Amino acid sequence: MLEQLGISEEVNNYFIETEKVLKGKFDEIDQICEYNSMKVLHAFQHHQIAMNHFGSTTGYGYDDIGRDTLEQVFAKVLGAEDAIVRSQFISGSHALTVALFAFLRPGDKMLSITGLPYDTLHEVIGIKENKSSLKAFGVQYDQIELIDNDFDIDSITSYLQKNKVKLIEIQRSKGYSTRESLTIDKVANVIKKIREVDKEVIIMVDNCYCELIDKLEPTEVGADIIVGSLIKNLGGGIAPNGAYIAGRKDLVELAGERLTLPGEGREVGPTLGINKAIAQGLFLAPSVIASSLKTAIITSKVLEDLGYEVSPKWDSKRADIVQNIIFHNPNDLINYCQGIQFGSPIDSFVKPEPWDMPGYDDKVIMAAGTFTQGSSIELSCDGPIREPFIAYQQGGLTYEYGKLGVMRAITHLLGNKNA
Repeated sequence: MLEQLGISEEVNNYFIETEKVLKGKFDEIDQICEYNSMKVLHAFQHHQIAMNHFGSTTGYGYDDIGRDTLEQVFAKVLGAEDAIVRSQFISGSHALTVALFAFLRPGDKMLSITGLPYDTLHEVIGIKENKSSLKAFGVQYDQIELIDNDFDIDSITSYLQKNKVKLIEIQRSKGYSTRESLTIDKVANVIKKIREVDKEVIIMVDNCYCELIDKLEPTEVGADIIVGSLIKNLGGGIAPNGAYIAGRKDLVELAGERLTLPGEGREVGPTLGINKAIAQGLFLAPSVIASSLKTAIITSKVLEDLGYEVSPKWDSKRADIVQNIIFHNPNDLINYCQGIQFGSPIDSFVKPEPWDMPGYDDKVIMAAGTFTQGSSIELSCDGPIREPFIAYQQGGLTYEYGKLGVMRAITHLLGNKNA
């Protein structure tokens, strides 16, 4: 079977030995998974989810009891006052855009305290010129860089003392950068410091890739609003699309009116039969996230042992499901991503190549043999073709499938390196 899957016996044997070293780390992940499973199960039971919540609405989507109740389930899981969870969000970036346009007005200032946001938000904010950007509507933007992979508390508090800021944006996951992703402890600390200076500023956290990694979410440590995608963590590999915005009720209501239209807001939005998939995805999410983390950890350990630079290290505290492999040359990056594709269940015969993607400045190679297009809770790997040539790997619906995919990628990488 290994030969049929294109996995070398040498790589397989090394993984078997590596798993023995990782047992303690895997046990820690299982404990958090069990805690978050209890949290999710309690939310389902508390809101008395039943078969009638899986019904479908069309047209305007009035009186969709399933949609409205599931949003309350999400809010409870995330420790938020309220949540809007909709298939009308096409991505996490779309949900972030809806939130920003909902909360900011001409003359307001937005401040990112995690440096440059993810590439797909550059035209949204106006960092890259676009006639439909926040900048074009008179919204100002500024940013403060991280220092040593943590918040620059002194610069943030000094800035807030001198400037009126309407919204602070925190991006927890690293995006296409070399920094570390931000743990919930670091987020909690900076929110506490911000509140000592400004109690009114809206603190919004881009929580993509970070949900249910730990026992707490940003909304449980003082964030006003969090945003994420359903084809990442909380969709559990089941939700076919969608995203969420969760947090303060007044802000969630504003986001609903920006997603649809003022005066109707969250009262409209047909579910078209998606409720069961969203519910089941959330239910499976703790287990799927645990599998993704185990896949990332064994990837980190094996590739570091092979001499590659990795981030985070296998024994580091993790904030998201993303694993960086820094190859320092384009060929290894491309070969590794191609190997992930060859180890996938869908389109395993396809050989991905770098190409120009909308929203990105550099060519990007994307390996994603996934059941849902673009789903990064499923094993996938991508990276921009630019120094230092980093592969950003994420996902793994089960640990077993994730491990097999990574073994295939490493076999392909080593085979081409020695050719």
